[in-house]
Amino acid sequence: MNIRSLTRGDGVVIGAAVLLFIASFLDNFSYDGLPSSVDLPNLWASGPVLLGVVLAGLIAAALIVVSRALPQTPRKVAGLEPAAFGVAFAVFAAWSALGNVIDPVGGLNNISDGAASQAPSAGLGLILALIATVVMAAAAIATPLVPALQGALVPAPKPAAPQPYGAQPPGGYGYPGAQPQQPYGAQPQQQGMSGYGQPQPAQAGAPAPQQTGDFSPFWFAVPVTRPLFAEDGSNGQIAELAPGTWYLAVEQRGGALVAQTQDGRRGVLQDTSGIQRG
Repeated sequence: MNIRSLTRGDGVVIGAAVLLFIASFLDNFSYDGLPSSVDLPNLWASGPVLLGVVLAGLIAAALIVVSRALPQTPRKVAGLEPAAFGVAFAVFAAWSALGNVIDPVGGLNNISDGAASQAPSAGLGLILALIATVVMAAAAIATPLVPALQGALVPAPKPAAPQPYGAQPPGGYGYPGAQPQQPYGAQPQQQGMSGYGQPQPAQAGAPAPQQTGDFSPFWFAVPVTRPLFAEDGSNGQIAELAPGTWYLAVEQRGGALVAQTQDGRRGVLQDTSGIQRG
């Protein structure tokens, strides 16, 4: 799993899931004038609340976060990605929590006026569960639409400092300090390079330069999640580039880049606007 691929929206989902888990151990009901020594049941003691709110919300968060952190695009189920099921679970959990807060005891308060006057109201745990599931559902829906939520939750590490000639970089594959592979006998470009195969840091947000002469591989990071398409021009998506991770540009095709992922897959990045060069 790649934690650096998580977005700020995913961070909100994780925070809401933590709040929901804490709320599940608090009171489900609240009675006026009840002594504090009385131990009221928590959310785990109610089947409808446990299944429709607590577990639905936790499953929603797991599906959203795990599908985002996977290094490869997850398999679709019934034509939908797991993240889409996560959004649906989050909305369902918020809807169920709202119904339980409005009517915490179901039809019990409809028996008689006397029973209604003695019926409990929503407890602290149920109210916090409603807040948590509403925040979770809102973040899950808004993340693909709001650029501020699409930023990387964990910022990408800064490019490594230039290494002396002949020194080995400390980073491994996936970091700007690593040496990109050169064809046998090829001479590294001197302009814009600080060492063999090692690009100099550039300003964030600078678009990829147009190819002039021989192309020199460089490391880059994307500002938001972007698809990587097949090299054969079929427009089939083979991977998804996530913010907070460095990728290697190995070729330039007009305004597009041929990028290589950490697991060796290569594809075409058509949208190179705002990329950060390493």
